Amino acid sequence: MAALTPISRTSASFYASVVAAFGAFAGLLVGTAQGNGLIGLILGAVIMGALAYVLAELLGNEKLGRYGLVLVMAIGGFLIGGIPAAIIGGLFGLFFGWLIFWLYEGRYRAKLVPYLTPGQVLWHYAFRVICGAILVFLITPILVVMPLSFNAENFFTFTPEMLRFDPEGYSLKHYRDFFNNPDWQQAVRNSIQIAPVATLLSVGFGTLAAIGLSQPHVPFRRAIMAILISPMIVPLIISAAGMYFFYSRIGLQGTYIGVVLAHAALGIPFVIITVTATLVGFDRSLTRAAANMGANPVTTFFRVQMPLIMPGVISGGLFAFITSFDEVVVVLFVGSAGQKTLPWQMFTGLREQISPTILAVATILVGISICLLTVVEMLRRRSERLRGLSPG
Repeated sequence: MAALTPISRTSASFYASVVAAFGAFAGLLVGTAQGNGLIGLILGAVIMGALAYVLAELLGNEKLGRYGLVLVMAIGGFLIGGIPAAIIGGLFGLFFGWLIFWLYEGRYRAKLVPYLTPGQVLWHYAFRVICGAILVFLITPILVVMPLSFNAENFFTFTPEMLRFDPEGYSLKHYRDFFNNPDWQQAVRNSIQIAPVATLLSVGFGTLAAIGLSQPHVPFRRAIMAILISPMIVPLIISAAGMYFFYSRIGLQGTYIGVVLAHAALGIPFVIITVTATLVGFDRSLTRAAANMGANPVTTFFRVQMPLIMPGVISGGLFAFITSFDEVVVVLFVGSAGQKTLPWQMFTGLREQISPTILAVATILVGISICLLTVVEMLRRRSERLRGLSPG
């Protein structure tokens, strides 16, 4: 058997320019934090491009070059901003050390088919970089809020003690305030009383609507579907204002039932969409077989149809629950002081009290949302296995 041809090394202009582009982005972040993003962008591109050439062409030892770059950038970060900046600098050094030799050795083509053109290779990795940048842009606010919730001071910014990782700068006082403050606990109780009931109504009506609209003989299916999912499309402030004027005429404004019905209306579109997506792969011959064996429609639904579409129903219910639990605009219009939910209390704390307890509550809600989304993903995979769309 002939030996495999090793991957050829790339030209210095290629890998140095790519590393310089990444260095420019990193320099922009560092420079912006220091008050001058343009200088940081230029210095980041020049320094990283030069380091890429030195490590690859002159040093040539990958392990030594990577560890040396981590050490150098960690020291540089420490000189700029202390221990936190040193940790960030070390992470930057770890990434750039890998990137330089990954490009220099040509390993970026190792797992790609050999017939791809340079433009196709560029788009293959550019697409992933764009997706990663979007993820970082979306996740950064959450990553900032979570450590701030442990601030020992009543500030919305990182204190010098926190930046030095001084234990005195961290505290659970905001979490204790959340669990001991009667206003926050009443808001939690209101949310728990409203969200589950609204979710049950959303799941019931949404599931029935999705099953009905999945029947081919139903007239004006598209128009009805558009009307039912309109709460997702219409700006929330318009829906809230409309509900306020409607509920005030029929005596539901400011009542518990009014808030529950309003949140149910907002959750129904999520249930309809998820259940409809589940019904796309549903085998209609199963219901016909059940009918031929004497089962009435209700028995067929609960014994045949419901077990197969249950993942979609539960997923829609989770989305409806999150929508109700996190909603604040509609409850401001429709609810009263007696129905002050947790998001309403957070809005009040941010507008009137400027209470850092909001950060602790936000961190708790992020944890709950992560757990619920994990359940949704597990149900999605189970649904695909039941429908034969993925291996078991």
